[in-house]
Amino acid sequence: MFSFVVKRLAVAVPTLLLLIVISFLLMHAAPGGPFTQERALPPQVLANLEAKYGLDQPLWRQLVTYVWGIVAHFDFGPSFIYKDRTVNEIIAQGFPVTLTYGSVSFVVAVIVGITLGVAAAIRHNSWLDYLAVGISIGAQVLPNFVMAPLLLLTFTWWLGWLPGGGWEDGQWQYMVMPVIALSTSYMASIARLTRASMLEVLTSNHIRTARAKGLPERQVILRHALKPALLPVMSYLGPAFVAMITGSVVVDFFFSTGGIGRAFVDSALNRDYAVMLGITILVGALTILFNLVVDVLYGWIDPKIRY
Repeated sequence: MFSFVVKRLAVAVPTLLLLIVISFLLMHAAPGGPFTQERALPPQVLANLEAKYGLDQPLWRQLVTYVWGIVAHFDFGPSFIYKDRTVNEIIAQGFPVTLTYGSVSFVVAVIVGITLGVAAAIRHNSWLDYLAVGISIGAQVLPNFVMAPLLLLTFTWWLGWLPGGGWEDGQWQYMVMPVIALSTSYMASIARLTRASMLEVLTSNHIRTARAKGLPERQVILRHALKPALLPVMSYLGPAFVAMITGSVVVDFFFSTGGIGRAFVDSALNRDYAVMLGITILVGALTILFNLVVDVLYGWIDPKIRY
């Protein structure tokens, strides 16, 4: 198992470096710049600003300096728009908020989705199956940019049960609607994957053998059927978690939580390339990390994968 993890790390590290290089080159290939906005600056002022941030150097030197700053010091550099703040400070302020409600949304989506999928598969073609499938389809057709305003209208405007925005250090009443808006569509996908995989596993030979031996149905489901049925679900969970983090753009706009989603959009509108690069690399690193975790879990669940 150790060699399996080392091989995955050997692939993840160069992938992350390649992501940094490609993101940097694409960002600098875009027209315009952080200092070329509506009002044109005098040439001397523009030259001084570019010299201050190193933008007057050759592109290869800027790339080497940027990559070295990340690898050696984990420093994404200063923000081009917010003069007194660095990219690290902006990420450190918004990322814990996004990570908090993203993680809670992920846990809710996994628990509810797997429970619905298993229940639907066990009670196949019963009212419980139809109910679980109906809930999954209903949640699937309501993405977060539709669910968020519906939640605001219902629980804030009409019923007045929950606050319409803010964070307040993550108090539960401020997390309910962001978590629901972010987790429902992923919960539906997890439920459908679990149901389909569980139905296939329940018809396999080893399940028939376990039942023929007289094992209790609960033990057959939890010990012999659930583990192999979760294999396709595992491959979905890594990208799903990262998608919940990147999907925070909608949540931040509707609920004003203060996460990195709003900072990413503002940096794109203001052409703050340093912040855009920092958040892009952060999301890419999360994608690689959780795909690595999924690979390890996959190898743990199915030993054949290790070899």
